[in-house]
Amino acid sequence: LFGWLRGRCLGRSAAVDPARDTFGAMTGLYGSIQPADSVYLSTRTHGAVFNLEYSPDGSVLTVACEQTEVLLFDPISSKHIKTLSEAHEDCVNNIRFLDNRLFATCSDDTTIALWDLRKLNTKVCTLHGHTSWVKNIEYDTNTRLLVTSGFDGNVIIWDTNRCTEDGCPHKKFFHTRFLMRMRLTPDCSKMLISTSSGYLLILHDLDLNKSLEVGSYPILRARRTTSSSDITSSSGSSGPRAVGSPCHQNDSGPLSEKHMSRSSQREGGSPRNSLEVLTPEVPGERDRGNCITSLQLHPKGWATLLRCSSNRDDQEWTCVYEFQEGAPVRPVSPRCSLRLTHCIEEANVGRGYIKELCFSPDGRMISSPHGFGIRLLGFDAHCSELVDCLPKEASPLKEIRSLYSHNDVVLTTKFSPTHCQIASGCLSGRVSLYQPKF
Repeated sequence: LFGWLRGRCLGRSAAVDPARDTFGAMTGLYGSIQPADSVYLSTRTHGAVFNLEYSPDGSVLTVACEQTEVLLFDPISSKHIKTLSEAHEDCVNNIRFLDNRLFATCSDDTTIALWDLRKLNTKVCTLHGHTSWVKNIEYDTNTRLLVTSGFDGNVIIWDTNRCTEDGCPHKKFFHTRFLMRMRLTPDCSKMLISTSSGYLLILHDLDLNKSLEVGSYPILRARRTTSSSDITSSSGSSGPRAVGSPCHQNDSGPLSEKHMSRSSQREGGSPRNSLEVLTPEVPGERDRGNCITSLQLHPKGWATLLRCSSNRDDQEWTCVYEFQEGAPVRPVSPRCSLRLTHCIEEANVGRGYIKELCFSPDGRMISSPHGFGIRLLGFDAHCSELVDCLPKEASPLKEIRSLYSHNDVVLTTKFSPTHCQIASGCLSGRVSLYQPKF
């Protein structure tokens, strides 16, 4: 009975069980995946590949390029569909699909552009609001709001339902120093923000309709993920770092001690947009400081995936942190909501560039840039789900397969949402597809 109840809580049924052959078949498919020689997509004239994104139905693969362009391909036939020449006036950093036809792009030219696959000759509109490089785009499916973040430290929300040729209504939602990446959990109940100074910010019980200003939001907790030392004791070890673009100097961390002491007197339950400040501990990085360069969420919202680089620029780590839900035992006591479960050291090549990693659609595997190729990583050798192989202490991720088909450092990788296929892009501009060979 308890096993059935646990399976129900995890969204499983009699037809979906980890012991069934379906999962063994998928593990075998990814285990036999190979570079597909016939579908190399050469984008050498467009500069480095910074981001890859499939449409939700898997019918289109979009490529964000260094030299102002966006490329569109059919990932099944590998045919070129369209080149969006001069999509922006500077590097294209990120692409996000809102649905199967609408997608957004962001750039170092400080703008965001909306596009429609049915009419690619012109933009739907251009959004102005950031004052520095825009690096990340998210979409809240509940409120239908577009959420962007940039190196100006701002998180801005956009009402795309009221979009015109001149733009759309927007407002600044949040601001913090040293901002690197921002993500929403799949159910859009939390916002996670990583920083170049090694902090991870979590906004719980997210409400995008309420703008936040420094000092106006309640801080729930502030501590390291695997130790009892608080944020103030670790802020001094996080030094300045450059990753692909200039990062800010770290002087006192994103939040002041005055704000923390004020929050320590909070009573009662957690209000909307409660802020948690963490300094995730990375193996080998103790007391050295690190920069969280890449941030991803488990597709079922169970965990967060981080790529961290040391401030000395001599180590890189991929780490998985499980979400620990529930309220603190005492409302005023700090409690870390993340627990380090798995980690692995990465190849320390391509220094100064951000490497974007990703989960598979079912959350059982991780594709990680590794030198001139990618590594497929699992929580165990059988590609079990995270909830089925949670260790008591942090364990190494298991390498399922390594794939090398590039002649330069791989910067980004992505699983297809509908097919057994992986795409990767490198610094010299090549996009490679990987699929099973029989």
